Amino acid sequence: MSGVGGVEGTGIERGEGAGVDRAERTAGWAEAALREHATETEHPTREEQVLERIDRARRRKARVKEEHITMAHGAGGKATQALVEAVFLEAFRNPLLEPLEDGAVLGVGSSRLVFTTDSYVVSPLFFPGGDIGDLAVNGTVNDLAVCGSRPLYLSAGFILEEGFPVEDLRRVTASMTEAARAAGVQIVTGDTKVVQRGRADGCYVNTAGVGLLERPISLGAAGARPGDAVIVSGPVGEHGVTIMLARGELDIEADLVSDTAPLNGLVCALLDACPDTVRCLRDATRGGVATILNEVARASGVAVVVEEDAIPVRPGVRGACELLGIDPLYVACEGRMIVVVDGSAAGTALAALHAHPLGEGAALIGHVKDDPPGLVLLKTAFGGTRIVDMLVGDPLPRIC
Repeated sequence: MSGVGGVEGTGIERGEGAGVDRAERTAGWAEAALREHATETEHPTREEQVLERIDRARRRKARVKEEHITMAHGAGGKATQALVEAVFLEAFRNPLLEPLEDGAVLGVGSSRLVFTTDSYVVSPLFFPGGDIGDLAVNGTVNDLAVCGSRPLYLSAGFILEEGFPVEDLRRVTASMTEAARAAGVQIVTGDTKVVQRGRADGCYVNTAGVGLLERPISLGAAGARPGDAVIVSGPVGEHGVTIMLARGELDIEADLVSDTAPLNGLVCALLDACPDTVRCLRDATRGGVATILNEVARASGVAVVVEEDAIPVRPGVRGACELLGIDPLYVACEGRMIVVVDGSAAGTALAALHAHPLGEGAALIGHVKDDPPGLVLLKTAFGGTRIVDMLVGDPLPRIC
């Protein structure tokens, strides 16, 4: 019995000791895991650090660091955004202006109108595929159209330099007349100023426009949602590269013409096909496609992920950009738009765009994700991923 009792006693003692050991080991493992987690929290990965720095920078209040205006402030990128937010929005802030869309939506009685304005200082005034005249009309028509409205009326203001040839002015006004006819709008009011020789570059044009919102829709950069598809209506970068080559400063030859065109017919066809699923439309002018995608990502608090191989770029544009070290994503277009549409309607949207002459080259280039919010990511042709930020600097001055 004593042997049995001894064994039993020993067994109990050993069992209790093993339980204590296990408890201690478990406690030690838990403490180690907590310490490891705390270390990871204290020392985030390099990627997390970069994303946090970007987020902190974007949360800062916009300010203009420069004491004087530079050409970069007119390029449509970060400098332009800072100027608009820190100076103009700060001075003129109101609910109609704050969205910073291409036009303001105004309620007038039972109607909704869209109002927009733009100024054109392109150099040279005449270039392959267009001139400052049709550029001014098409640009304002497009700003009205991507807000979802039917463009109706334009104003035209001219700042002319002493010595500017009257025949060139006739060419400009003839182009505006033809562009207005093609877009189905009328130029109904205007203004003319003349400045001394050397105070302007021949001719500057300002156009403002009014359009009617006939559909019960609200389009805007803040409307993108995870799962949406991102479409571009055609090859990018043609206008900016055409303008640069037309200056004759570079020994590069390419068979390119500006893509300037009125987009209101294309927008109408798209909205007819997808009346309830289009979230956002933007014409990709200054700052190019990259800047537009960043505006959408920031305004909506989403990630926009695009495929490099899916972005349509004509060989002549790609070749010129490679020679100059410029990314086509940052080069301005004047007849292309970015479409953000519910992912389930992407096929319908593409079919509607392809059926229109100005949308034959439309392509699905990416999708909207929920993370990392506020960023545009490009999946490169080599299988990597990089952040595509807004335009910095001024690679293509005076393109519109």
